[in-house]
Amino acid sequence: RAVDAEALLEATDAAKESMAVDVSVPDLLLLAISATLDEHPEFNATYEDGTHTVYEEHNLGLAVDIDAGLIAPVLPDVGGKDLAEIADGRRRITERALSGEYTMDDLANGTFTVSNLGVLGVEAFDPIINPPQVAILGINAIEERADQTEQGIEFRRKLPFSLSFDHRVVDGADAARFLQTLTEHVENPWPLLPGAVRAVRGEP
Repeated sequence: RAVDAEALLEATDAAKESMAVDVSVPDLLLLAISATLDEHPEFNATYEDGTHTVYEEHNLGLAVDIDAGLIAPVLPDVGGKDLAEIADGRRRITERALSGEYTMDDLANGTFTVSNLGVLGVEAFDPIINPPQVAILGINAIEERADQTEQGIEFRRKLPFSLSFDHRVVDGADAARFLQTLTEHVENPWPLLPGAVRAVRGEP
């Protein structure tokens, strides 16, 4: 599903302007994904030996390509972190993975995985579930597309998502509802953000 990314990009700029820590689009996306998992907890889960286990904490695996292959270090309890903690934690675990300084503990206990190939210019792909997790979200490259509006043709930046899921646990309608909720958070990220970021835009 391709989502309008204009508000997300505007919110990222506001966060960069108002926060001491370096914030990027993936950090806001992790915040939006965590909020989505709150509303669709069946995706924040594992399926193993016939048992669907739902977890309270959002331990998000972040796919990283290293020389030895693809790994997914885990940023634990994203739902319990604010935006600054998410940005700092994502940067630290990514740096550890790329430098080879990660441990097996860094790769353990993931409940949902995010794979971002958009940074490499990929427009669409089918991410493979990291078992025993139930789902993985693929983030594709932001691209400008033409939209028909009341004012005529308008070019807006769109962010496509690709969601793979275990059909033994959830079905296509569940996945569609998950993506709808994620779309709502991405297209209106302001309620998820700290007051200092909202103030830059004049949001309450």
